[in-house]
Amino acid sequence: MPAQAARSVESPLAPVQHPWALAIGGLLSMAAANGIDRFIYTPILPVMVDALRLTTSQAGLIASANYLGYLLGALFAAWPRLTGSRRTWLLAALASSATCTAGMALAGSLAPMLVLRLFSGFAGAVAIIMAIALVVERLAAGGRGYLAPVHFAGVGVGIAASALIVASLRGVGHDWRSMWLGAGAASACCLVLVARLIAPQAAAPAAATEADRSAIGSRFRLLIAANTLSAFGYVITATFIVALVRGSAQLKPLEAWIWVVFGLAAAPSVALWMWVAHRIDVFRTFAVVCVVEAVGVLASVLWLQAAGTLVAAVCVGGSFMGLTALGMVGARKLTVGDARRPVALMTAGFGCGQMIGPTFAGITRDWSGSFLLPSLCAAASLLLASMLAASAGRTHR
Repeated sequence: MPAQAARSVESPLAPVQHPWALAIGGLLSMAAANGIDRFIYTPILPVMVDALRLTTSQAGLIASANYLGYLLGALFAAWPRLTGSRRTWLLAALASSATCTAGMALAGSLAPMLVLRLFSGFAGAVAIIMAIALVVERLAAGGRGYLAPVHFAGVGVGIAASALIVASLRGVGHDWRSMWLGAGAASACCLVLVARLIAPQAAAPAAATEADRSAIGSRFRLLIAANTLSAFGYVITATFIVALVRGSAQLKPLEAWIWVVFGLAAAPSVALWMWVAHRIDVFRTFAVVCVVEAVGVLASVLWLQAAGTLVAAVCVGGSFMGLTALGMVGARKLTVGDARRPVALMTAGFGCGQMIGPTFAGITRDWSGSFLLPSLCAAASLLLASMLAASAGRTHR
């Protein structure tokens, strides 16, 4: 039997299920793996710093460990001979990520925190890639691609949920350990719902053959570079914005809800930027969103007032997931063959940028006394990413 015929037994729509159930299952997958397990660290960080006397460098190193795991998980998911049901991989990764998140409550020193965040990042990346490859492909194959923004909105929903978990537990006197346990429990609840909402596949996908693997060209390489720089550009603000607010007497009243604003801005951002992309172009839209994000990064350190911090939260929160979705759409436009490989390569590039950013920012902040220099570097990387994305739209392979 030809390779293509052998692979056709796995229809992305088999078995048939309600598209909204699929989209909401994707939303919950992203909310757990990305919004909660990955980003709960930001609102918990100031509490942990006070309780454990962490330096900014150590805080950045813990964040980078998570992003290193994210990079390794993306490379693992890109392995062309990886077989098995994508749904099984998704559920196993969600379970592992939730366990690592809850396990942070038992870690009282730097070394176990680094290990747990590393494995959480690994599992989260596998979950994200499998969810995109499974849910978004099924929706597109069934003519319901317009529901893909619902899937990506899960990140913003999870971020907002993480802020509420931390704020509510702090409000009743609980410490950072309870916050990690609450986050792990919330992720576990999402896992149960995902298992019910996303139906099993008809058959496990076969390993990719040479003919099935995605072709990679110069335009795609430019897009990967832009995606990597955009990750470095957003992650410093996304990691330290709550700590920055807490460290300012003028901004401290915003601490309880600035992360909620960040998440609420992220939730509809994919739908908004995809709407723009349909009217102009994916690559030009990516370039514009990078500039919007750079404005937010600069506002976080140059406009140290409540209005400036809100602008930072809205611009960065309302752009980073848009860039992720636009990057994935652009990757599919620039490649042919198995969707999992370009998705994983884009995720790996994003993981590199994320891994470098927090450690660089932590060390630079401890050396300089502020987040000004790392944030200026982040804004510069976003402007360079904008130019590379625009070039990817013009350059021919």
